[in-house]
Amino acid sequence: MIGAFGAHALRGLLEKTGRLDTFETAVKYQMYHTLALLAVGLLLFRIEQPALQVAAWCFFLGILIFSGSLYTLCLTGITWLGAITPIGGTFMIIGWGALFYAILKAL
Repeated sequence: MIGAFGAHALRGLLEKTGRLDTFETAVKYQMYHTLALLAVGLLLFRIEQPALQVAAWCFFLGILIFSGSLYTLCLTGITWLGAITPIGGTFMIIGWGALFYAILKAL
């Protein structure tokens, strides 16, 4: 939905400011990690692993900080937000590690 909004309603603004690629990156990472968060939620019904809760929180915080900072950067031009984007990416990486750890422990 955010991608469609960006592609249609915000396209002119994003092209004018040169931030269309940044917006698309935020949308893609949000989509991938929302799917991962959904998978973690489904796994929580089957596997009792504390690492899954860590993964869920990390994916949530990663989406919020990574994609959220990029969306805000694109729409407001506040450039210092780019400095916190890697924090969100780090949460995403930790989330993947926690997810794989939980799966390996369950095997």
